[in-house]
Amino acid sequence: MKFAKFCQSLSNWAGSSKTFLFAIALIGIWACTGPYFHYNDTWQLIINTSTTIITFLMVFLIQNTQNRDNDILHLKIDELLRATQEAQNAALCLDKLGTRELRALREQYSTMGESEPMQIPTPAAQADQPSASPSA
Repeated sequence: MKFAKFCQSLSNWAGSSKTFLFAIALIGIWACTGPYFHYNDTWQLIINTSTTIITFLMVFLIQNTQNRDNDILHLKIDELLRATQEAQNAALCLDKLGTRELRALREQYSTMGESEPMQIPTPAAQADQPSASPSA
């Protein structure tokens, strides 16, 4: 759990606007030092190595937080499916199905959706409907 909290905190920090501005400032400082170091190989190696290491570590950080967010989202959807009487409880274990079964199920739901017309209320139609206000 400590690693998950660490990753979440680091991900929140890395995604902030302050961190982005800090990175821009560092790149600006690096670029300004180019003439001092005569744009030599070591000067270029510093930015290349730094960005490679940061990118490598960020891949794992992003994957960890993405997996956690995905698990949380699935649990919330599972709870909504479980609480809805009309829902098929078999949908709670879709993650155990193979690709072919998921495609077949997606096709089945697509066919169900095509058979019923979509009813999208227009703003004018919504204005014409009386509001549901409690009467005393």
